[in-house]
Amino acid sequence: MRPLLPALLLRRSWRPLPLLLPPLALHLPAHGRGRGLAPPLARLLRQPPGRWDLPELPEIGGPLEAEGGVAEAQRRCAALLGADHCWFGVNGASGLLQAALLALAPPGGRVLLPRQLHRSLLHGCLLGQLRPVLFDLPFDQATGLWLPPDPAWLERVLAAALGSGPLAAAVLVSPSYQGLEATELPALVEQLQAAGLPVLVDQAHGRGEALTTGADLVVLSCQKAGGGLAQSAVLLAQGQRVALPALERALLWLQTSSPSALLLASAEASLLAAASPAGQGRRRRAQARAARLRRRCQALGLPLVANQDPLRLVLHTAALGINGLEADAWLLQRRVLAELPEPGTLTFCLGEQPPAGVEWRLPRALLALKAALGGPPLSPFGRPPLPLVAEPELPLGLAWRAASEALPLAAATGRIAAEPICPYPPGIPLLIPGERIDGERAAWLQEQARRWPGQIADTVRVVAC
Repeated sequence: MRPLLPALLLRRSWRPLPLLLPPLALHLPAHGRGRGLAPPLARLLRQPPGRWDLPELPEIGGPLEAEGGVAEAQRRCAALLGADHCWFGVNGASGLLQAALLALAPPGGRVLLPRQLHRSLLHGCLLGQLRPVLFDLPFDQATGLWLPPDPAWLERVLAAALGSGPLAAAVLVSPSYQGLEATELPALVEQLQAAGLPVLVDQAHGRGEALTTGADLVVLSCQKAGGGLAQSAVLLAQGQRVALPALERALLWLQTSSPSALLLASAEASLLAAASPAGQGRRRRAQARAARLRRRCQALGLPLVANQDPLRLVLHTAALGINGLEADAWLLQRRVLAELPEPGTLTFCLGEQPPAGVEWRLPRALLALKAALGGPPLSPFGRPPLPLVAEPELPLGLAWRAASEALPLAAATGRIAAEPICPYPPGIPLLIPGERIDGERAAWLQEQARRWPGQIADTVRVVAC
């Protein structure tokens, strides 16, 4: 294992040997190691490094400055996307999700969150002393994936959550890491707002479509669905439900006072390029290639998970009798780099400039995987034994900071969790601090640890008695 700098220098100078194809990189960032960078950003990066590493000079400014290049770029991008306000972030979608939460609710406020929340939202609750109210989601036992809710599901969630007290705000995730969208997102947003709740949509894997639903706040990641660099992200706001001063105050608390001019430029460039005629043409061409790839896989009998993101290909490894983590390890040895391995699936991110030859190279690799490791389909995944709505029994911050001890999952029944159990990626917590682990939950977590070898420990820290 090399230190970081030598490893990066080696990647930069690497050339394939004669007759040896380059690695098939199908992971994030979506720019595909530079192939799909927004063109103005690619030109900037060709300049001598350091010329663009600038402070908040008067002509540049920063995300919270009223004047300067950043302010003008944010106004332009807000108008382009149909938002009232736009802020660039340099701490990824994670940092902007946390700032949004702190703006939405006061300390002690109850925030409605889906079970497939990213761990950054949990961290935001901790920082803001908020009370997470977690709601369960539909579950697909064949793939092991949580599915988006529909209005009938959300109606039951709201009734149960409001029955225990008022809520300050609500969060929805759409699309998911695997490209699963809440197809009735406008109705879901309307339901929540009709209940008096401002709505934040975590659209880190989307392109801002949630604004058209009337969502109050939307967070985008410029590296997950566009041509930006990692850590560049955007917060969009519209309407009057969330006070502008509260948003700017939360951004001030959580964003660096020395933002990277390169990452700020990445946010601007990725949004403008995506909306340009050239960017739209590039995306159409990428989607056409992705559609050919999907048809070829299906014609070869390779099972794919239906999703709504044409540039995310999700192989249903469980249907092939293969754990997705084992499939990922096997493919990695053969220079095929996926984005997200899970027990029942393996997700590939094609990006807006898919690798050369992906339409034939990936199906060939997947057929070889099937021949090498395939077998009878895996047994169905057990539905998580979770109530429709649940709050931690012990406040999140108290549990996470409490004196704790490590116990085997089998011995943790009846105890209160002092840490999350959170496979990464995708960073979705299966257990959060403050939740009590009943027998059914302990058994399910043991099964998850078996299905996620190397990702979930067979012990958990619990609050010391």
